[in-house]
Amino acid sequence: MKLRQQARGFTLLEVLVAIMVLALGMVAVISSSTQSLNSLGYMKSKTLAHWVAMNKITELQLEPNWPSAGTKSGDYEMSGIDWRWEAKVSDTEDNDVRRVDVNVYVDRESKESLALVIGYLGRPL
Repeated sequence: MKLRQQARGFTLLEVLVAIMVLALGMVAVISSSTQSLNSLGYMKSKTLAHWVAMNKITELQLEPNWPSAGTKSGDYEMSGIDWRWEAKVSDTEDNDVRRVDVNVYVDRESKESLALVIGYLGRPL
């Protein structure tokens, strides 16, 4: 009789509770991993969009003709993605400086820009 009481195992209810606790822990780990991957993809896109905007400002600085006030737009390929950019050139209080606001969108249908970079262009010599 004594031997039988010592060899007693877990009940079915205890095993089910342990499995449920493990399952909830696994769901939390998977959810956290999914959020991290989504954030990583978003940050990659934002970084590339920022580089596109910086490149457009640099290209405007290197043009021999000073850009006139107004809006310009176009496409730009970087990292296998076709980005859409819009540059709004506006006058400033200084006649030798123009402000450029460059918005970058992930595609033509996007309404919200991923990056906005503001730059200032000096009149070429």
